[in-house]
Amino acid sequence: MAVPALTEILQQVLGSLHGLPTPVAMGLPFVAGLVIGYMVKKVLKIAVVGGLILVAAIYFGFFSLSSTAAELEELIIRYGPTVIQFAALVFGILPMGLGFIIGFTVGFLVSR
Repeated sequence: MAVPALTEILQQVLGSLHGLPTPVAMGLPFVAGLVIGYMVKKVLKIAVVGGLILVAAIYFGFFSLSSTAAELEELIIRYGPTVIQFAALVFGILPMGLGFIIGFTVGFLVSR
């Protein structure tokens, strides 16, 4: 049988965050960082290969940057504000705590 005072103290210390127990709320940023770190490393590998292919295509004349500059400018004008809005939303929701940073680092280092 638990002592009522001890139970109350533990409940105050552990508490809850919008109905989630505190340990769960503290673990979510770690898991999010783990997933994002893993995905960032995978995307960076693909981006490096794509960049090398693009540089080779530009060098050999298969691709011209002047033809795509106008298209890129149009995409930025059309979708830029939406991307910034969603990025602000994600960074506002996602706690940038130590758990997220540790999870990001572990996810980045673990992916091959």
